[in-house]
Amino acid sequence: MATVLTAADPQTQVSLTVLNELVRGYAPRDFAVRFWDGSVADPEPGQSALFTLVLNHPGALRKMFFPPQVLSLCQAYLYDDFNIEGDMVAFGRLCDYLDKLKPTLSILKQLSLGWQLWNLPNVERPRSGRQNAQLSGEVHSRQRDQQAISYHYDLSNEFFELILGPRMVYTSGIFADTNEDLDAAQQRKLDLLCRKLRLKAGERFLDIGCGWGGLVMHAAKNYGVHAVGVTISSKQAEWARAKVRAAGLEEHCKIELVDYRDVDESKPFDKIVTVEVAEHFGAAQFPVFFQKCWRLLRPGGSLLIQQITQADRSRMTGALEFNQHYIFPDGELVSMGFTQDVADKAGFEVRDMEGIREHYCLTLQHWLRNVEARHDDLVRLTDEATYRIFRLHYSGACRGFMNNVYSLYQTLYVKPDGVKSGYPLKREDWYV
Repeated sequence: MATVLTAADPQTQVSLTVLNELVRGYAPRDFAVRFWDGSVADPEPGQSALFTLVLNHPGALRKMFFPPQVLSLCQAYLYDDFNIEGDMVAFGRLCDYLDKLKPTLSILKQLSLGWQLWNLPNVERPRSGRQNAQLSGEVHSRQRDQQAISYHYDLSNEFFELILGPRMVYTSGIFADTNEDLDAAQQRKLDLLCRKLRLKAGERFLDIGCGWGGLVMHAAKNYGVHAVGVTISSKQAEWARAKVRAAGLEEHCKIELVDYRDVDESKPFDKIVTVEVAEHFGAAQFPVFFQKCWRLLRPGGSLLIQQITQADRSRMTGALEFNQHYIFPDGELVSMGFTQDVADKAGFEVRDMEGIREHYCLTLQHWLRNVEARHDDLVRLTDEATYRIFRLHYSGACRGFMNNVYSLYQTLYVKPDGVKSGYPLKREDWYV
């Protein structure tokens, strides 16, 4: 990194020295640094700055790296000890490097860096705005799950509409190509889910974790099913019910504010779907989920799950910690193998599995662009810390899918009717 230009504050040079030591092995150095006194350190020669790290006060590095854990870095960003101007996904590459740095350093180097960081000014700034989740009760009890879901999804319907668009679909779209717009990709995803389930007029259709109701309304309007969507987010239910009324679908589409574990089993469903909801269950609850679906389905009925998975939990551990504090408290990603094992034990037969990881990269890029383009409106509805939480989350998740840390699958199961699956020999009708 180039020498600081026009430095007026001696603390600037100290901070640059510490930062240079921290990123000594980071290559290429494709970012700039702007200090609180206005001086700037450029990228290495021949590199353009993909982003600028803006240090807002002389103690910024101390807040970012002391104690030496990714959550310190995240919280320093959330509460404006530093800022990022430019490409947040590129900033994620630097975060990946820093997350892996400590085990590569000798004890003496760790002590030396710790001493230098400790001797930077301890600047206390107010940490106003959204705080980390504070949940109570037994993990994955109904009461605690409702708290966890409310923390994220009950933030503000208007906030999410600015990010997600008028469809309010908060799951990965399916893109025809990299230039397709988000609305078209979400329309394609909704229809693909319905075609994979081979929905037919008059069937009873259940969406577990229906969000703002986009899928159940699409299925009721276009496939003639009697759709039920369940959610434990009060604001999602309020929004979805209003949309159902406005669309004139009340006779065919019902939104219930109920935990899936309490859905009435007296009248079976023909088809069940859950789209990126299993991530909230926790591994210990997977048998409960599959057994409940088994009881809810008629023989020969289908279950379709769109699920984010993570096979190697040792990767991006800092992102996991951040998510537990500020995004999806009590959320847990499992491997696809784990899900399959539990489904098998419950009696389900796998009929199809499709990996669609790359589509989530594109979806997250759209959401991130919407966040960054609507900064003022999002802050007006919430606060600066909330804006930064979602900016950091979408950029980090995008990097996770790009690097195959996270995967995304659509898996279709059937509850066999005796020895018969009831499925045709071909599947061309899915991709007409």
